[in-house]
Amino acid sequence: MPTHEPTSERNLDGYGTPTIAWARVHEALHAQPSQAPGAGVPAHHTHWLTTTNPDGSPHVRPLGVISVDGVWYFTSGPGTRKSRNIARDPRCAVSVATNAFDLVVEGSAERVVDTGVIETVAAAYAAHGWPASATDDGVTAEFSAPSAGPPPWHVYRVVPSTVFALGTAEPYGATRFDLAPTTSG
Repeated sequence: MPTHEPTSERNLDGYGTPTIAWARVHEALHAQPSQAPGAGVPAHHTHWLTTTNPDGSPHVRPLGVISVDGVWYFTSGPGTRKSRNIARDPRCAVSVATNAFDLVVEGSAERVVDTGVIETVAAAYAAHGWPASATDDGVTAEFSAPSAGPPPWHVYRVVPSTVFALGTAEPYGATRFDLAPTTSG
């Protein structure tokens, strides 16, 4: 999310806590929290993707997110419900609990088809412990989440429009950041 800067911010805290500084949130968005047991809050960091089913109901699933230059990427099998939901309606939300904030990123998911970007994302996953490699259509590996479906898995980027930071440590606070729209490359 390197090219995204807030166009507005709104303090959501009802207890007089100051607005959370965007610089702190920006740093958390660029970090790569570990999903290893014992590495996070409460015991590890799991990203959660929410998409919309055809009937309007929410579909929430955990997923592995990788941050590359501050852009969040994830993978999904082409036949999974989340991939089908994104193809029909790309609006989504991704959330994660970090040591300083609970973060909710609202926006959309875009399928990545640029082979250079897919190679970069696969290399980033491999560097963080998931031995992914690039294919013409996405990434593959010896294993993935049990619900991922067979490889190759498509790669998606998260295009944020709003970020909510809810403080989980001193000085706490809660802030909404609306981001400038950008075009992806």
